[in-house]
Amino acid sequence: MLEDIIEERKKKLEAYKKTADPYPAKVHRDITLADLSAQFEHLVERNNPVCIAGRVSAWRDQGKIVFLDIKDESGKFQVVLNESECVDIKRAQETTDIGDFVEVCGTPFKTKRGEPSVLAKNIRIITKNIRPIPSEWYGIEDVELKFRKRYLDLLLNPELREMFVKKGIFWRTIRDELTKYHFHEVDTPVLEAVPGGADAEPFVTHHNALDTDFYLRISLELPLKRLLVGGFDRVFEIGRIFRNEGIDREHLQDYTQMECYWAYADYRDMMEFVEKMYKDIVKNLFGVLHTKHGENVLNWEGKWPEVDYFEVFKKETGIDLKKATAKELLEYARNLKLEAESSLGRGKLIDLIYKKAVRPKLIQPCFLMNPPVDIEPLAKRLDDDPTRVARFQVVAAGTELGKGFSELNDPLDQRARFEEQMRLRDAGDKEAQRIDEDFLEALEYGMPPAAGFGLSERLFAVLMDKPIRETVIFPLMRKEK
Repeated sequence: MLEDIIEERKKKLEAYKKTADPYPAKVHRDITLADLSAQFEHLVERNNPVCIAGRVSAWRDQGKIVFLDIKDESGKFQVVLNESECVDIKRAQETTDIGDFVEVCGTPFKTKRGEPSVLAKNIRIITKNIRPIPSEWYGIEDVELKFRKRYLDLLLNPELREMFVKKGIFWRTIRDELTKYHFHEVDTPVLEAVPGGADAEPFVTHHNALDTDFYLRISLELPLKRLLVGGFDRVFEIGRIFRNEGIDREHLQDYTQMECYWAYADYRDMMEFVEKMYKDIVKNLFGVLHTKHGENVLNWEGKWPEVDYFEVFKKETGIDLKKATAKELLEYARNLKLEAESSLGRGKLIDLIYKKAVRPKLIQPCFLMNPPVDIEPLAKRLDDDPTRVARFQVVAAGTELGKGFSELNDPLDQRARFEEQMRLRDAGDKEAQRIDEDFLEALEYGMPPAAGFGLSERLFAVLMDKPIRETVIFPLMRKEK
């Protein structure tokens, strides 16, 4: 029984405490296990003593000699305790368990079988394990338990740890690319009086000191664009955003997003930058520019094609967006079994149909270009067609992996679009955007022509060919009863 094992280990803990501290603050490790492996021959030749540390992952007690394996983040190594060499062998035999963290000081050598090892002079427990770790042979089978006890899944699954190392490389590459192009990194508030910058339902919280309700931000956009008004030319933020919407393979309620804004540039300038950055991300993660997603191999090489929104929409649905009315779009959406309320505006209906009938067909990386103005209230209109906006989306594997556009900086046009969004909101669309009077006032002072772009950690999930929830270290879970 688990309770019996825990009780037995507590007894060993008390026994160990009589001679030493099982939770010392200072550890004398002077080499990682990976470095020990790499330098082993040199260390043996010089008879160089080492101090290593890690978690005990295997224990083979043969009486006068004990073989154990210890692991740290970098690797695994064998330790040998010999009665004639190790002064602590008896205490170790009586008090050490698999799962304990230990410090071992000794000399590298090869066993009779030629296995690289450390012959211990001293061994001490530096963290006593009380609760047994699930078997490495079977691990954790329950998916929900894997998410709730993520630390155990990480402990038993080196591939999972490696994925999160890659996630660090993912964000570091993005930050390095932006910094190289002279973008300034900033931090903007998580709490907002008016949520904006995206179509999403926000979370609400109460600020006790100010006795005011605030929203957790759903986007980074509007504060960053205020900084362009304030005189910055290039800014970016990598930060957490929150959207009170459903969970599926591509969506989370709180996740990390990057947004950048570039004054005196347009969306064509941003497309060139984005394509290079994505290729650098893929190359840094995999060493090549091809990734697997389901049954498809995504080819990130070469010049990405541009796909016209209106043309591909008509190809896949038969609908001409230049002529289609909201009534016709609503009927088509309902034929697709989509949850389409009659209160939804033309833009939301177009977006619903696109995500169901068009986007899944776009597998190879491409730029989806110039959608209707109805679906993008913050983008500048095309000079030669005011019914469309200067926007691009990076689309691959049938999903959106980033979005950018020439930013709307006409305060009167922006107000009119916000007012249309509020009309839709009053008609029942909870995700429609609100009027942000402070942002409109900022635009009235003047924001230079600019391009903006945003991507989220969905890109990383697609590159890893995993549901996004599996690529989050500690995904949000329903509270246990």
